[in-house]
Amino acid sequence: MRMEKGKREVVVSALQFACTDDVSTNVATAERLVRAAHEKGANIILIQELFEGYYFCQAQREDFFKRAKPYKGHPTILRMQKLAKELGVVIPVSFFEEANNAHYNSIVIVDADGSDLGLYRKSHIPDGPGTQEGIIILLCFLSGLLTASSSLLQVIKKSSTSIQVTLASSHAVGKQVFQTKFAKIGVAICWDQWFPEAARAMVLQGAEILFYPTAIGSEPQDQGLDSRDHWKRVMQGHAGANLVPLVASNRIGKEIIETEHGKSEITFYGNSFIAGPTGEIVATAHDKEEAVLVAKFDLDQIKLKRHSWGIFRDRRPELYKVLLTLDGSNVPS
Repeated sequence: MRMEKGKREVVVSALQFACTDDVSTNVATAERLVRAAHEKGANIILIQELFEGYYFCQAQREDFFKRAKPYKGHPTILRMQKLAKELGVVIPVSFFEEANNAHYNSIVIVDADGSDLGLYRKSHIPDGPGTQEGIIILLCFLSGLLTASSSLLQVIKKSSTSIQVTLASSHAVGKQVFQTKFAKIGVAICWDQWFPEAARAMVLQGAEILFYPTAIGSEPQDQGLDSRDHWKRVMQGHAGANLVPLVASNRIGKEIIETEHGKSEITFYGNSFIAGPTGEIVATAHDKEEAVLVAKFDLDQIKLKRHSWGIFRDRRPELYKVLLTLDGSNVPS
């Protein structure tokens, strides 16, 4: 990062690659691309969601729990801490976390000196064909980011193929905004990206750049459905609505998982991108190629623009209490 009077420039990067189902191969690929991003001047480098292997949540299989490891002493996190310290870069690291008898889709932020700044656990949990995280991770995620209720509401609906659970809690899902060496950043994971409330909450807490590691592609139940452009536009809206840059990293390649109903297949569409503070795309990848994207931003200049635009000055929080409800009823007084 270059520091000049009136400037605080940071270079961000999004990585994109196809995963094998071998941890050592994928971690080596991630390290190679982190080094390539560093060579391009990157200060903060985002790796895609759950990059250690295939996106296993296509299936409800007990053996997939073996993929989880505890946060502390996790070998991939330790390796990325060593790499971050060597290169002087910040690396958000996505992983499948085992915490005693609970499981989480988590991300740890490694600062430029290799230190661990803390953990965020995914708070919006998809549960549908090809993305059955609700059952795979036992839905031990507490969605307390924007919830006022102090009670835990659990409604379980069972079917032959899935379990759907809705949770509302005042308990936090872990820290989501982190002060790194180069910038104060907000992190969210994949399905979190569809929720504007989460993006606004991160920027309200001071996030200067938003980072979204993700795994998204074709839909096993409808191969004609292509969400790529929708996916991009929603996150571009988060950047523009909050006047902050945004970095999204997605995987590529076809992954086939054996399920209880036969084979399930997803072709991940890549299209990782970096958006500027008005939602404009400043760097983008294709749908089949490995990529290392970089973009430079002057955070002080963006801060002035954000303040002068008035989107936080003119907010009316007292009008938004309906957001503290699940269904728009029983709005807090």
